[in-house]
Parts: sequence; structure tokens; C-alpha cells
Amino acid sequence: MGHRKYNAPRRGSLAYRPRGRAASPVPWFRNWPKVEADRPVLLGHAGFKAGSLHVITVDDREKTPNYGKPLFNHATIIATPPILVCGFRAYVKTQTGLQSLIDAYIKDLPKETARKITINPKPVEEAVKKIEANLDRIARFSIHAYVSPRDAHLLQKTPIIFEVGVGGGDKKTQLEYIISTLGKKVPVSDFVKPGMYLDVAGVSKGKGFEGPITRFGVKTKQAKSRKSVRAVAVIGPWHPAAVKYTVPRAGQMGFHHRTEFNKKVLAVGSAKEQPVTPKGGFDHYGIVDGDYIVLRGSVPGPAKRPIRLRMPIRKASVKIQTPKILEVSTVGALT
Repeated sequence: MGHRKYNAPRRGSLAYRPRGRAASPVPWFRNWPKVEADRPVLLGHAGFKAGSLHVITVDDREKTPNYGKPLFNHATIIATPPILVCGFRAYVKTQTGLQSLIDAYIKDLPKETARKITINPKPVEEAVKKIEANLDRIARFSIHAYVSPRDAHLLQKTPIIFEVGVGGGDKKTQLEYIISTLGKKVPVSDFVKPGMYLDVAGVSKGKGFEGPITRFGVKTKQAKSRKSVRAVAVIGPWHPAAVKYTVPRAGQMGFHHRTEFNKKVLAVGSAKEQPVTPKGGFDHYGIVDGDYIVLRGSVPGPAKRPIRLRMPIRKASVKIQTPKILEVSTVGALT
């Protein structure tokens, strides 16, 4: 059985290699888009996956057969409590890439911060003076954002602290904007509007250690043809005695960091004004009692898992317009 009579396609995509476990259940972004805006804006936000529902909208895609007709959308609810701007960081460009120049934090940090990191905060005034003296060297600003799962009706006490890029305007106006927002909470409605597109980062559901049949979709061998049936028949030649990375092998499946681009925002709302929780609550999550957004399509990860949001780094080629929602599977009309 060392030959093959007919050709066969390879099994499993080579797009994501190695398929290893994510370092943390909290996702991250490596890059931030360039935004052409007159005033500075935050380029990211965060939330927690609550669950899925169905949204019926009016199809606004021109030059399609379904234009102007009802369109059935699978959607995901992301609970997005306000983020607290607890600090900021300035980067300078070096020969080896961006390097942090200085960090600064507010004095009255939430006490739960000690569960995550140990900070020796520097005075903001001292950091501002150093930045102003090196303003021509500054390549990028980012804020340190704080979000508590308790604000999203979750039991976890450990907060999530992450960086969010700042774009728009020049470096001087960005510094003024950061100083004006220190210690304040930024709601998701200041970050995104219905009809916009966002990039979403999440960590997928973990499946544990799986074999090549489940992990890559390799076909099972004929019964009694070999000792093993749920294994790859030939993993490589006798000489050279090596196994290529393209050969499907057993290993970790799931709990992978994934980023999805250009997810459309169908709605942005607050549970106090527009309740969206179904009767009995979302499975494995519960009640969404604060701010939320509705994204078209699926989002990686199980319920309660942190989700990072970012302004689109690949600009969508479609016209941005507010979706007209006819019906939501949990609450009816959402207007």
C-alpha cells in the first residue's frame, strides 16, 4: 500500500500553522489602522460574547437580486461595558521597531487592578513633560483601558487591562485628547455607530488534543488494512527520513487566537432603553443589562469570553449606511 492509484486533495488547510494554544483567553491586536480624522479618536474597544440571535433587515446591497427585500442575518450579541482610561503610553521609532518611551497611570486606580498587575504609577505631569520634550520623536500614542467583567453581569473579579491605539489629528492634539479622557469612562456608542465595520479578535472554543481525523478531516483507512485505522497511512518517505510540517498530525484543536475582518455592526444600544435578552437569558451567559452591540455573523469563542474590537484595518469597499432592522428574534423590532 505504498502507492496511490488516483490523486487526492490534501487534507486540512495550511492557513494557520502552527495550530497551537493561545497564550491567553484575552485576545490582542498587533497593529492599528491609520484613520483620517480631524480630531483624535480611540481605535478599539472590548466586550464579552453573550450569545446569538437572528436579525431580519432590509437588504441594502445595491445591484443584487435581493435589494430592498427582507434579509435573514445570523448575528452575535457583544456586551460592551464602558472602558476606563486608566493610563497611556508613548512609543518612539527605533531601528528595531517601536519602543515604549514612558507609561503613566492615574492615581486612583480601581482596587481590582492589583489582581491583574502591579503598577508603580508615575505622575502624569512628569510623563507629559517628557513627552512634550520628545514630541517630534513620538511615533504613536495608546491608552491603557480597563474593563471589569462585573460591569457585564459576570462573576469574574480579575479585570481586563489592554492597550487601545489613538488615531486622528496630530500628535499634539492626540496628547491633549488623552489627558482630557484620563480617569473617564468611554461608552461603546462613542466608538462605533450602526452600519460601520469592525475587526473582531477572539479565542476560539478549546477542543483539547485530537487526532488527524478530527483535526484535519483525513479519511479513515480500510478496516484491517493496517494496525491503525484513524491515522495517516504514510507520513513520509524512508529516505530522507523526515516528516514535513504539511503532513496532518495529532495535536491541539481549538483555543486558537483568530481575527476576523470587516464585521458589520447591525445595532448599538443599551439594555435599559432597548432590551435584547431573550426570555430566560442567553445560554451560558445570562442577562445583558448594559450596553451592547449586534454584529452580523459569528464571533470566535464561547459565551462570556472577552472579545476585542478594532476599527477596520482593511477598508470595506461597500457604502456604509445604517441598517434598517425589521425584526430581532428575541425582542421583535429593534429601532
